[in-house]
Amino acid sequence: MRKSHPVRRAVLAGAATVSGIVLLLSLKPASDPGSAQAAGGQLPPAAAGQAPQGGVNGAVTGDAAQTQYGAVQVRLTMSGGKITQAEAVQAPKGGRSDQITASSVPRLNQAVVAAQSADIDAVSGATYTSAGYKKSLQSALDKAKASAGGAQGSGTAQTLTGDVAQTQYGPVQVRVTVAGGKITKADAVQAPKGGRSDQITANSVPRLNQAAVAAGSADIDAVSGATYTSAGYKKSLQSALDKAPAGGGSAQGSGAGSAQARTVTGSVAQTQYGPVQVRVTVAGGKITKAEAVQAPKGGRSDQITSASVPRLNQAAVAAGNAQIDAVSGATYTSAGYKQSLQSALDQAGG
Repeated sequence: MRKSHPVRRAVLAGAATVSGIVLLLSLKPASDPGSAQAAGGQLPPAAAGQAPQGGVNGAVTGDAAQTQYGAVQVRLTMSGGKITQAEAVQAPKGGRSDQITASSVPRLNQAVVAAQSADIDAVSGATYTSAGYKKSLQSALDKAKASAGGAQGSGTAQTLTGDVAQTQYGPVQVRVTVAGGKITKADAVQAPKGGRSDQITANSVPRLNQAAVAAGSADIDAVSGATYTSAGYKKSLQSALDKAPAGGGSAQGSGAGSAQARTVTGSVAQTQYGPVQVRVTVAGGKITKAEAVQAPKGGRSDQITSASVPRLNQAAVAAGNAQIDAVSGATYTSAGYKQSLQSALDQAGG
């Protein structure tokens, strides 16, 4: 009859228990969603729309996103490539929108800083505001990414999203990838659709994309039978190229000058009398030229625009920033001008 060895059995049982625990620990997923939240909600480096870790500093303003209840526009403050502050410089207002904006925007701002990306949840009861916020936020991150890519050298690929160009048949928005000073890819993220527009878009956009890559600029021919789509495409494409950082090896728009000068187009600022959009040329850290590529028009607006815009242009060059006085009798135009000018300077890093 075999004798029992209690001590040996205890040792074997203990060893088995330890082995089991080690095995379970080794099988724990490396990317536990809970651990990401505990670490402040930061996403893995490969996540789309993540804040660029390229030493980006300063303010970056996203494009204004139009929603059913009004425009939403996000501005980020960044330090060392991290988002330190997020704010909505435009948000729906009036009536019930005031309450929704006051409740949702602070929560969206906090979510951005925590997530360091555009991958944030919509706020319950503020679906449209949340969607517009995320769209403008993504635009700001695209601009910051472009700036970071320029700082890292000409061999870095950059994705640049142009402003939305409104046409008679719908909006057109172009996104380009630039590497080594050349456009390597172009695509339309928005284009006219519905009815005959579907056929025109399907026929013209691929040809416009190819032309942009071949030309390396916005100086491309319109596609026959797609005049409005072509015009909107070229306008948004030029806007995307304007956002390329100076000295970053990015493709330049048509008529680009020396590498020291950079032309930047601000976001469209909606006013009570029409949109205002400002384009500036910056060289040596100074504004050398300012112009309004869009301004209110029609009726009395023509007279106000012709009287105020040249003075605003001169003031921008003289001041070297957006801290300029409004022109008397052109309060709305002046406010829109200053907003778009600030957006352009944010993109230029000034």
